[in-house]
Amino acid sequence: MRPRAGFGLAVAFLLLLAGPAPAQDAPGQFDFYVLALSWSPAYCETARGRGREQCEGARPYAFVVHGLWPQHERGYPRDCLLPAPRIDDALIRGMLDLMPERGLVIHEWRRHGTCSGLAAADYFALVRRAWQRVGIPKIFQKIDDYVVVSPDEVENAFVTANDGLKRDMIAVTCDERRLREVRICFAKDLAFRSCPEIDRRACTRPRLVMPPNRG
Repeated sequence: MRPRAGFGLAVAFLLLLAGPAPAQDAPGQFDFYVLALSWSPAYCETARGRGREQCEGARPYAFVVHGLWPQHERGYPRDCLLPAPRIDDALIRGMLDLMPERGLVIHEWRRHGTCSGLAAADYFALVRRAWQRVGIPKIFQKIDDYVVVSPDEVENAFVTANDGLKRDMIAVTCDERRLREVRICFAKDLAFRSCPEIDRRACTRPRLVMPPNRG
């Protein structure tokens, strides 16, 4: 049976109203990177963190890598290859010291790594180099009890610990009461660089809690 002409016209009209399909972001087309460092003890106190491997295992994680995110000056690309190329199990295992969940490694590759324009092995090597570029302030390497800090105190500690890092190159994020992440901006060559939009989205709460490391 032939479809009725009216049905075809109705479909065409609905597609016209919907407008063109959104263009997929192109790999390699971005301006800079953001390295997101999560305070693992804060994540482990949330509903999402309970029962997770990084929260129940033997290692008392402190700051861990959430991701290395390609960014535009405003906004960011995502999911640049659909479907994303599969990554080897050995590569996943090799990142677990920095990104302590298999699911996190896979998610970050699919969502953000595919937008880097790099092969998976090269992207995760860059993640490791970005991590090595950042000195974690000594006071945040191990915390034995709950600590109350201000976002400014955290930023100042990172700026002091890293030559060339300035306040407009870093942002602290939070939930209702806890420090969540420190986000540091890099040029494509991993030099620190300013990032006004990231800085504007920083936490504005005056005081934040940093839960202690487990164990």
